[in-house]
Amino acid sequence: MRVFSKLISYIFNPVFIPLAGTFLYFLLSPKYNSPEAKKLILLAIFIITVIIPFIFFLLLKNLGWVTNSKMTNPKERKIPLYICIILIYITLIKITPASYSTELYYYFVGILGALISCLIMVYFNFKASMHMMGISGLTTFVLGLSFHYEINITFGLALLILSIGSVATARLYLKSHNPSEVIAGVFIGTLPQFILFNYWL
Repeated sequence: MRVFSKLISYIFNPVFIPLAGTFLYFLLSPKYNSPEAKKLILLAIFIITVIIPFIFFLLLKNLGWVTNSKMTNPKERKIPLYICIILIYITLIKITPASYSTELYYYFVGILGALISCLIMVYFNFKASMHMMGISGLTTFVLGLSFHYEINITFGLALLILSIGSVATARLYLKSHNPSEVIAGVFIGTLPQFILFNYWL
């Protein structure tokens, strides 16, 4: 069970969520996007939201500002969150502007809002589960896409909902979070995406 929980935690690491949401958007959207454009956007998002945060994490760890990837101390989350907020903002403005895709634009606005909410909670010494924030936000976005494009993806949504349960179980089993932190992560991930439905759905 421990190995399974660690595997789930790695697969659904929050740094992969922006990339996963973009990939699912291209997969589900009936709008035409050239294969070259898709590859360039996915590559850019991969570099900005996965590679760069990983490099910064290694740097912060070497400097002693972060002790481990779990960041059990809420104060250790401040700098990584500031970095992620800046990187998501850059992605929002330069890679997925509203002029290119309204859906992707507001997806990243929702991610930005969730990260800012996490940062605010850190100042109150509370560490919401970012794993839960990520998978819940992604599921809400995909649900919005299914309504927006009127497509039946019941099986895919069922898998995502199952993933939410799996991630919650894994985080609790590994004692990375307590139930209140897991629940807070769900709300922080879901609410911004749900509220932003008003602007693109």
